[in-house]
Formats: sequence, structure tokens, C-alpha cells
Amino acid sequence: MTKKKITKRPGWLPSISVFTFLLFYFFVFQNTVFAQSDPSPEELKMLSIEELLNIQVTSVSKVPQKLTEVASAIQVITQSDILRSAATNIPEALRLVPNLQVSQVSARHWIISSRGFNSIYSNKLLVMIDGRNVYSPLFAGVFWDAQNVLLEDVDRIEVISGPGGTQWGGNAVNGVINIITKKTRETKGLFVSETVGSFVKGGLEARYGGKINDKIFYKVYAQHLSRNNTHRVDGTGNTDDWALNQGGLSLDVMLSEKDELNFSGNFYAGQEQDAKVSSIDGQNVMGTWTHTFSERSNLVVHGYADRTWRRDITSTINDQLSTFDVDLVHNLSAGKKHKLVWGLGYRFMADDVTNLTEIVGLVPENRNMFVVSSFIEDEINIIKDKLKFIVGTKLQRNNFSGNELQPTARVSFTPVQHHLVWAAVSRAVRTPSRNEVDYHLPIYPVPPSQPSVAGGPNFRSEKLVAFEFGYRTQFFEGLSLSLATFYNKYDDLYSVEPLPGTLTYQIQNGVKGTTYGYELAGNFIATSYWQLRGGYTYFHKKLENKPGNLSDLSALQNLGSDANNRAFLQSMLNLSKKLKVDISLRYVDYLPPSPFNARIPAYTDMDGKISFTPDNHFEFSFAGQNLLHKRKVEALGMVEIPRGIYGKLTFRY
Repeated sequence: MTKKKITKRPGWLPSISVFTFLLFYFFVFQNTVFAQSDPSPEELKMLSIEELLNIQVTSVSKVPQKLTEVASAIQVITQSDILRSAATNIPEALRLVPNLQVSQVSARHWIISSRGFNSIYSNKLLVMIDGRNVYSPLFAGVFWDAQNVLLEDVDRIEVISGPGGTQWGGNAVNGVINIITKKTRETKGLFVSETVGSFVKGGLEARYGGKINDKIFYKVYAQHLSRNNTHRVDGTGNTDDWALNQGGLSLDVMLSEKDELNFSGNFYAGQEQDAKVSSIDGQNVMGTWTHTFSERSNLVVHGYADRTWRRDITSTINDQLSTFDVDLVHNLSAGKKHKLVWGLGYRFMADDVTNLTEIVGLVPENRNMFVVSSFIEDEINIIKDKLKFIVGTKLQRNNFSGNELQPTARVSFTPVQHHLVWAAVSRAVRTPSRNEVDYHLPIYPVPPSQPSVAGGPNFRSEKLVAFEFGYRTQFFEGLSLSLATFYNKYDDLYSVEPLPGTLTYQIQNGVKGTTYGYELAGNFIATSYWQLRGGYTYFHKKLENKPGNLSDLSALQNLGSDANNRAFLQSMLNLSKKLKVDISLRYVDYLPPSPFNARIPAYTDMDGKISFTPDNHFEFSFAGQNLLHKRKVEALGMVEIPRGIYGKLTFRY
């Protein structure tokens, strides 16, 4: 039988387009290309330790705070950190955060977790892109293949280890990732880049930003990224090469001195080239209105509509999710000692599933879901600039587990300048997903004498009580360090238990456990041309069945497989004003075996990048990923990820 030839759908294929444009540019604008002597706003510079510590972050309390004043285990990846790395997408950029465990599963799938429970169904980490929650109620996690952002326009990525339920609600249990892009008015001019390589086969990015007048700024962009096949564990080639196209626009409108309106819209479509095609597409629109009452008070109203569709041949379903979300946040100062933040939110999700087989699927196929929430937090300045107490709570209601309360109490103490000690106790919940409530194997009803697996109609939220202690300091002008320790108590964790007198297994809340560990991170500016940043994380987890539960914990993949030790180091070296050499080293401890997967050995790997900028407009770079291994497995039971080499040409004007 002749094998049917598979015709790949063409995307925005990288070709000679960029080079043709550059040639055209030289001929038309040859008198102005090198006329500008002012440094480009995109020029990568090394921030001083003082500048790094004074970065404004918003993920901890939903209002801007200096990093030095935050009573939380937060780390920030700046745009310089990202562009000085070999990262080509958001998951690769998140490898730059020492307190995250990042594993690549295939050409397009990633597993990312904080403080444990790292699995293909990682579901205790909340991820946002400019305030748009990218959580999927299908499994309470993130489909990373659909989360694409133009890295050139990322301002920073804020990563919180530990619970953030008081501010962000359910699923912010073990951490929060907040990807924040630049304001539209900060992305003026033209940006074009083309990438060609081995594993990263090709990439083409273009963005143009400008202004209509002094009050209206705009940006349009488009990008294409394609990846080659991975390898099966037996060394043979896999068939999971992946291509993703994305585009969009955004507007900043300065309505008045006190009112600002931000609008953005994005669309994307991706496809895995295989005999049975897996594909995704989606669109989203988002708007934010900010009104400033005074220097001590403002109001932010944020809303978005998001549609995602996916057909994944490994999940045996088609899934279309439509999300509509609106929230309001008001912060104000009440006297000299109180800073209040309060807010309201409503989210509606319509999830429409088509089961592609009668063997396994979701019943019912279609379900409407909602989340209603309110929160309040008060920062009490007990001793000015020395001792602060933060207390708050979030009340949330969803149609799976009803009302949920997520309080927190934090204290921060600054005994002397540049030294911050903080402690916190928090409660957070992970709300049920459709996979836990509606899952059926097989779909049709079976008699008690036949084996089956069913979702738990009474499945409750997983619960966490977390105790944290941390210290952040600037030892001297060129060195800053932060240390966060934690002890977490979990209850009502996911389990699969047999129903008495039957062969039916039901998803229930039969597991409890504890985790503890510490996270160390630091920045060291050795000289004016050499900067080091990195960290080390230790993690330990112990789970056990609750009374009456007989689940085999090692077989529950939802509970994850976690490395006890992880380390990371990034070196950014300027050999000259035009030549830069950047290296990232990472170590990941072994992953323990399970009944279905062999033990994954510990590994050390390295990414590297050499970039040359002859002027303010051009940059030529050559990068390598996973340089210390020809191929390696990063996740249990998954494929081998190959070494990748690519070259990149970038033009900014």
C-alpha cells in the first residue's frame, strides 16, 4: 500500500523577505541609515543593582511597588535578560527564572510549574498576559503552545513563587506568572527579524509602531515560528514539527491628563504536521481604562473576550472555549498609615467539546461556567519605612465548588536600608476542572461488573495553607540576593479511588501532603561590561493517602514528578560596544520513576548566544540551545529534545 503523501500547509514562511527589505532600505534610505547618533531605545544595557531593585512590580498587590518593598518571593525577568538569551518564545524565556521547573515535552508542548506538582497536567500555577488569564478550565492549567508574545515588546515577566489567591483567585496556588508587554507608545518605529536554524527551523517577526497625534499611539505586528521534529526515545524521528502564525494590533489613547485607554487584539493559528493533524487557533480582544484621581488613588477597569479552539490528536477531543472577563481594581490611601486595594470581578466561560471517540471523553460535552469574585487588601504602615503589615482576602464563587475564601497576612521589616525581612501565611485553592468532574472512560454507561473511570461530581477544590519567610538585600553596590523559604500543607488533592462493590474508579479528593524548600536568587554586576544572575532551588514533597483512600500515589500523574535540586546561571558579557557573548547554564536533578515511566537522569545543559550590532539598527546573532546534549528527555515518558542551532538577523529603526 502506497503511503499517502502529506502536504504541509504553507505559513508565513521565512525566506528572502527580510533581506529583500533591507536591500531596498539601503537603496532608498542610504543617506539616513547611519545618520542617527543617539542610542537606540532598544539598545540592550546592563541595569545597575539599584535600578534592578527599584523596578516597579504589580503582581503582588495589583498596584505598583518597588521590588525592594515587596513581601513576597518574586523574581523579575527584564527585557534585557530575555534578549540577551537564546530564548525564542515565552516558555524558553521562563527557563531564566531559577524558581520555575521548565520541561519541554515535544516540539510544541511544555510543562512549567512552581514549587512542585510538575506534570503534563500542571494546574497550580496562574499565568497572565497583560492581565488576560490564559488558564484553561479543561484541566485547570495552561496550553503553552497557544501563548505566543513578541519577545521584542516584552517589558518584563514577574514570577511569584507561592500563593497569590488573595489578589488573583483560584489556581494561583503555587505561583503566578505575569507577562507584561510595553505600552504601545513605547514601541515606536520599525522592527523586523528573521531566524533560520535546525530545531527552530524558521521565524519571521515584524512590528511597526507610531502615533496618529500626540494622544493616540498604535502598533501592528505579525510573526511566524516553526519548529522541527523531536525524536522518539529509541532514536527514530518523531512527526511533531510545529508552525504557529500570529498577528495583532494595539492602541494607547490618552483621553485626558487623568484618563488613559488601552486596547489590543490578537489572532493566531498553529498546526502540527502529522498524518492526523493537530491544530489550534484563537482570537482575543482586550481593553483597559485607567482613571487617576490623585497621586494616591486610581481606578482600573479591565476586560477581555477570548476564543480558543484546538484539536489535539492525543486528547481525543475538539475543544472550543469562549471567555468573557471584566474586573475593577481601586487603590487609595486612607490617611497616612493605610493603603487600601479592593476589586470586583466576573468571568464567564462557555466550553464546547466534541468527543472524537466513544472510548474516552467529557460528559456533558458542553458546559457553561462562571467565576464571581471580590477582594480587599490593606497595607498598614506601622513604623514608617520600617515595619508594614498587609492583610487581605478574596471571596470567590464558582459553579463547581461554590464559595471559596482565600485570606493572607504578611509582614515586612526593613531594619536598615537595602535589607528587607518578610513573612507570610496564606490560604489558596485550586478550583476543579472539567477533566476532574466530567471525565468518563468509556463515555457510555457500563454495568458495575465492567471496569470504568468516572469524573467526581462532588470533587472539591484542592487546598493549600502556606507559611513563608524571606530575606532580600543589597550587600554592596554590585550584588543583590534574595532568599525565600516555604512550608506548604495541602489537603483534598486529586486521587482516583474504586467505588465499593464495583469496578468503577472515581476521581476524588483522597490525598494530602506537605512540601518544603527554599529558593535563592541573585544578581552580580562584576564589572561595567559583565553581569551574572542566577539561583538555586531545593524542593521536597511528601504525599499520603487520607484515611480510607487506597490510591497508588506513584500512578497519579496529576501529582507530578519533581526535581529536588535545580540551579541556573546566566552570564551577559559585553566584549565591546558591538560584540556580546551570553551563556545560560541550568542543572535539573533526576525525576523519580513511576509504574508507567522510567527514571529521568539529572542533567546539566547550556544555551549560548553571540550577537554583533554594527550600529543602532542592525543586529546579527548566532545561538545554540541544549548545547551539551545531542538529544535528551526532559519529562517522564516523553520524547527526546534535540540540540538546536540558529542564526538571526534583526533590524530596528
